[in-house]
Amino acid sequence: MRIAISIDDTDNLESRGTGEIASLIAEELQQRGWGSCSYITRHQLYVHPDIPYTSHNSAMCFYAEVGEGWLEPVIEYVSGFLEKESAPGSDPGLCVAVPAKMAARNELIAFGRRAKGEVIGMDEAYDLARRLGVHLSQHGGTGQGVIGALAGAGLRMSGNDGRLKGFLEFGQPYRMLRVDELLQHPVVDVVKSVTGEALKDEDLVVLGEKPKTVLLEGESVLLVAASQSGNCEARWQTLHRKQLKAY
Repeated sequence: MRIAISIDDTDNLESRGTGEIASLIAEELQQRGWGSCSYITRHQLYVHPDIPYTSHNSAMCFYAEVGEGWLEPVIEYVSGFLEKESAPGSDPGLCVAVPAKMAARNELIAFGRRAKGEVIGMDEAYDLARRLGVHLSQHGGTGQGVIGALAGAGLRMSGNDGRLKGFLEFGQPYRMLRVDELLQHPVVDVVKSVTGEALKDEDLVVLGEKPKTVLLEGESVLLVAASQSGNCEARWQTLHRKQLKAY
């Protein structure tokens, strides 16, 4: 059974981030033999004076493949973990959804998209979670993280939002690789030009600082643009961090 686990607002300015908390949860689920976990995606939400957040207002979400009998133990464990490990002053929220059991997944996706551009209240988040049969719970502070947690689950399910947590490492000092070599990385599903131009396996790509993939059409996509490096061999280069903010 595939479940989406989404968390939000677990940190403060001095603590480890919500992405690190998500990584620890995923690692523990696997170590306990409850299931296998996917990569973690970061979903940017609305930044507004009426919304409390630490630094960027982003939720973290990942999929886990678990046995039918492990859903409740997983929810219980993650709930307890957030209560113990979230930073002082944070307002942690947890969402656990089973996509296959949701009749109106489009409503959750729409909620996530709205949360990227408007202020939404906790009552609305809880009402939607109840209607859709989605677990939603607060684990400290005001509990306002439930809004972002629910939104993060919807955005992950959309398949077209978010950047993957962490940066790509290729295990060698090369700063230029062929497209087919990039595709050998376990997290890279697709290498794609931002302009839609077709890439060839033999095309060379200059790797910028800390390359990262984004979630597009349900796949982990390494986006590239026309090379500005002056290297006549390479047609392409990875996007820099400012360009990736659009995702």
